[in-house]
Amino acid sequence: MNYRRTIRLVFILILAQWLTIGIAHAGSELPRFLDAISAQDIYPDADKIGTPDGDPVVAPAFKEGKQIGYVFLTSDYVNTTGYSGKPIHQLVSMDTSGIIQKALLVEHHEPIVLVGIPEERITAILKDYEGMDVGKLVRGGLNHDIDIVTGATVTVMVMDDTILRSAIKVARNYGLSGLKPEQKITGPIATINPDISDIEDWESLVREGSVRRLKLDLKQINEAYDQMDDFRASDIPEKGDDNEVFVELYAAVVSIPSIGRSLLGESEYQNLKKKLQPGEQAIMLAGGGRFSFKGSGYVRGGIFDRFQVIQGDTSIRFHDRYHKRLRHIAAEGAPELKDVDLFRTPANMNFNAAEPWKLDLLVGRNVGPTEKIFLTFTLDYAPPQKYLQFTETDRQSAGDNDAANKKEPFWKKMWLLKIPEIFILILGSIVLTLIFFFQDWLVKRPKLTEAVRTGFLIFTLVVIGWYFNAQLSVVNILAMFSALVTGFDWGYFLMEPLIFILWGSVAAALLFWGRGPYCGWLCPFGALQELINKVAKLFKIKQITVPWAIHERVWTFKYLIFLLLFGVSLYSLGDAEHLAEIEPFKTAIILKFAREWPFVLFALAVLIPGIFIERFYCRYLCPLGAALAIPGKMRMFSWLKRYKECGTPCQRCGNECMVQAIHPEGNINVNECLYCLHCQVVYKDDQACPVMIQKRLKRERHTVRSKAVADAGNSKKQSAIAVELTKKI
Repeated sequence: MNYRRTIRLVFILILAQWLTIGIAHAGSELPRFLDAISAQDIYPDADKIGTPDGDPVVAPAFKEGKQIGYVFLTSDYVNTTGYSGKPIHQLVSMDTSGIIQKALLVEHHEPIVLVGIPEERITAILKDYEGMDVGKLVRGGLNHDIDIVTGATVTVMVMDDTILRSAIKVARNYGLSGLKPEQKITGPIATINPDISDIEDWESLVREGSVRRLKLDLKQINEAYDQMDDFRASDIPEKGDDNEVFVELYAAVVSIPSIGRSLLGESEYQNLKKKLQPGEQAIMLAGGGRFSFKGSGYVRGGIFDRFQVIQGDTSIRFHDRYHKRLRHIAAEGAPELKDVDLFRTPANMNFNAAEPWKLDLLVGRNVGPTEKIFLTFTLDYAPPQKYLQFTETDRQSAGDNDAANKKEPFWKKMWLLKIPEIFILILGSIVLTLIFFFQDWLVKRPKLTEAVRTGFLIFTLVVIGWYFNAQLSVVNILAMFSALVTGFDWGYFLMEPLIFILWGSVAAALLFWGRGPYCGWLCPFGALQELINKVAKLFKIKQITVPWAIHERVWTFKYLIFLLLFGVSLYSLGDAEHLAEIEPFKTAIILKFAREWPFVLFALAVLIPGIFIERFYCRYLCPLGAALAIPGKMRMFSWLKRYKECGTPCQRCGNECMVQAIHPEGNINVNECLYCLHCQVVYKDDQACPVMIQKRLKRERHTVRSKAVADAGNSKKQSAIAVELTKKI
């Protein structure tokens, strides 16, 4: 039809225009953001923010003519590119003592925020940085952790990482909080000598420092809490003999061949070598006493929260997937300890087994029903010189390990954190693929088909949508095209693994089946609409059939909405992202209707018609569905079967199609089809499809005729037998 050609032409022209747009100018954005706010907005105690200067740029903060601190933009110091492919700009202020005063999110284009967590939640997270001593953080005297598993998104992780690393850089550049600037140093660099692999006993390992120990008795613990300013800490002492061991902790780097073979035994050491990935090292921790260095929190959350390893400015908390429990220490003369455990250091942490490090053990004491006070005890470790080899070379001081951190893609953290969700989503995609590949077998069983579809829709809504928050949006498409213009990088899109996997599934499905697999099966909001309509039908609510003449004109609205959003994005991607609120996905799926009432009312306004008109929003308003339908004609296969009688004269499938994707003449419009398989159920049903009914009737007539002939033959035979018997009588 002509309107389809027009839409495609407009789409191509807009895309061509966008691809000719110049890339944004380079340079610091700090002056622009400072001009838009007052001094107090970013530095509460300042009365003036000076002229930005330096390389990278900072702006001095003044109070009564005296400089009291610095203001900087995180994107000037580190790569702050988020999921959108554009920088996440944050202003940070820090005083001359290296204490952060404030952090502001001043600009972003993150789709995960626009269709994900509310901005108020990010604002609350940014308040946690106020009063943070950067030097204390670097030296390991300050615990900083962000809830990256249950509460935060990839965007929040990027923000946290960039605030800390940029603040460390500024503190080093200006010598704040005792931090020194990075400098080139010349001298021998230590590495592990792989040729030394002698096996030694426990006493020798302890004596030479291959195994280091931290031992505390009850008296030492109680005295440490008594010295705290909080009087509550000394009110609940550890009860028992003063000499009783509270904790005895041993640590060793077992990826050093000699130490590993001695402590693990030959078989376990060889297993470790096979397990270690490039860049990984291994540490053995063993302990006894009243207090366990492992605790039980890792069972619930997967993270060992009672200790961390610190090397330079890098701190490592271990996840259970990097952990292995051992039965005992293999070295001759080793004590029997209740906890013997092996931990691998993630490759992206750049842990150097040849350099000194320390382990901080966090000991907590309950001072209330839900409140604890913590003390930190340190075990220092340095590998013995005899296991090292030295080469003369130039090297960069440890600093804040930014250079190393930049080499390791940030998105890998997210994939590791979401392994269970990734597995479940991939498994769901495989199940859906099998449904399509074996659809001919499935549709012959109407009740099973209905049960499978309803079950999958519930999985999509509850698991993919409400639990995983993996709802695609037209914002993702706008962000992708923007990235193509400004510099495409797979890392941007890999940072949200579930969204990436879904888009990969969409891309593959478009080649095989069109937009139907996502819109009809994997879209949480689409699943919500269909399940609501199923409930309505159970209550016998009358359904409305939109006249075809109206239907085929109104379905173009979603294409016009998409083109409008696409056109606005040429002028301002931010404006287009806000207009994309026409998608109620954030309200209904991500935030589960816990939002301001105008958004909730709009979501309900597009859901309520779906009670009477199945998939109302999908049919007429969804810009994401329109965007997926445009390349839908590229599909290579047509697996939805039709008879020549379909449409002329039979209209059974067309009348029962839930989104009226079957034209009166009988052909299926793949741009509108949601691949629900109902037409294929009818196609195979010899009680519903006229063609199949005729075939069934022919079979039945043939069966009746055959039976009649057989019965006639049997009658003649019986008559002959009767005559024969009569003669004999």
